[in-house]
Formats: sequence, structure tokens, C-alpha cells
Amino acid sequence: MTDTITYLIGVDGGGSGTRVALAGLDGIELARGHAGASGLRNGADLAWHAILQAVNSAFDSCALPVPEFAQLAIGAGLAGVHNKQWATAFADKNPGFARLRLETDAYTTLLGAHQGQPGAIVAIGTGSVGESLSTDGVRLEVGGWGFPCGDEAGGAWLGLRAVNHLQQVLDGRSQADPFSDAVLQHCGGNLAAAFNWLGAATQGSFAQLAPLVVEHARSNASGIAAQIMHNASDEIVRLAAALDRTLTLPIALCGGLAQAYLPYLPEALVNRIVPAHGDAVAGALLMIKKSIESHA
Repeated sequence: MTDTITYLIGVDGGGSGTRVALAGLDGIELARGHAGASGLRNGADLAWHAILQAVNSAFDSCALPVPEFAQLAIGAGLAGVHNKQWATAFADKNPGFARLRLETDAYTTLLGAHQGQPGAIVAIGTGSVGESLSTDGVRLEVGGWGFPCGDEAGGAWLGLRAVNHLQQVLDGRSQADPFSDAVLQHCGGNLAAAFNWLGAATQGSFAQLAPLVVEHARSNASGIAAQIMHNASDEIVRLAAALDRTLTLPIALCGGLAQAYLPYLPEALVNRIVPAHGDAVAGALLMIKKSIESHA
């Protein structure tokens, strides 16, 4: 079967969007593509729809025709893979790819960040999760339980707390401030609109409020938004400690919110942080490349 495979596809799929990398069998990237969310919470059909859109986008961007799926091997790191029913449903709906390697988005992020070598990551985007690979090959994952009960410090977690502050202000339980004013404007500008916003809000909707938290925390270090960021940074510290009790592994902060947390983290943790060599898409490519090589 490997003789028929001509391209490798790496996928990073989450609650806010999907990123795809296209490569030859040597693993060297040729192009990238993007599409909507492919986290498995929304169902296998929607996940595959977004992934195929992103695959088409990648081929289009480098002016290559999309081959038969039987000529493609795909490595996918997706949010929601922990749910075995969701993962099985996704795999069962494989539209014909020659090989599918399915893993958590945390694992592909870890592979990309440390190029498959020992290390740890805390990934903070729409959600959050930590993963480590020790020097003796032991793999550990913490967090990643999903919104709203988990995903501490993730964008949706921040947004949920921003809306909770707005609710208390609208009730008269808390004092209005520029932060609550900004959240109210985002949610429609008045009480009735805020109720309507909440009725339709998804994980991605809450995550869209995260930039407001970051912005207002920066401008008012003693305000509610700053308190939310400090609480979130405490959660990141707990994730990192659970991943590596020895405190010796290099750790990469990954995801769209990673840089925003650096001013709030303790020096001991900051000193262990290293730049990520690659992202989750690169990790997914590495994963499927190794899978192909091991079955050759």
C-alpha cells in the first residue's frame, strides 16, 4: 500500500479551526490549508468536512491537483479523541485515505514542539492540555478534559469568566468597569442581546472573548480581567508540575494564548520554557511519516 502513497497530510483540528500541512513522502512541507473547526465534539461528519476543505485549500495553494484519497496518508491530531466513541465514529467515516493515524492534538503538539524528543508542552488555545514524553519513553497527558468542566486557562475558559463578570454587573452584584462594558458590547450591547448571545454561545463563542480579557488585564493590573489571568496562570503552573515532577524536562508553551501568559508565570517556570521547534501540524506530519516508515 505504501507504494501507492504520494503525499502526506498533517492535520491539527480544534474547536476553533483546522490547519493542514501537505508534504511529500520525505516529510518536507509543500503547502498549508485552513478551514473551520474539526474538533470531534461537533461530530465526525463536520470534522471530516472541515478537514477535506483544508486539504483542498492546501493543494490549491500550491497549484497541485487533488489526487485520489488512496494516494494520501493522513495523520490527524484532533480535539476530542479521548472520547472513544467520537474517535471510532471519525475513523469509521474515513473517506478513503490510504492510511489514517489518529491521535490527540496534545500529542501532535508535543511531537512538533520537541521534534519527537523528550520534553513537555502546555498548549493553550481555545482549550488547554499538557503532555510530556520522559527520557525513558513514558508518555503522560494532563488536563484536556474539555469545556466547560476543564480546559483551564484556555480561551473558552477565559471567556466564560468574562461573561460571568458581566452577569454579575448586570445584576448589580459587581461594579461596572471598562472590561464589563467591552464584554457587553461584544455580546450585543444590552441585557436582552446578552441573553440571546448566551443562548447560542458555543465553545468557540466564549473563546472569542479571550482577547478582551488579555487586553483589559494589560491595561488594568488590579482589575477583574487581571485577576482572571492570574488565576489562569496558576492553572498552567499546576499543569506543568503534574507533567514533570522532576522539573527537568524542557517545556514549550504552545497555542494562540501562550505568549499572553508569560508575564503572569513564576520565574522558575519561565526559566524552563524553550521555543517550540514546530507546531502541531508539523507534529502530525512527523507522526504520519514515522507511521509510514514503520510499516514499510
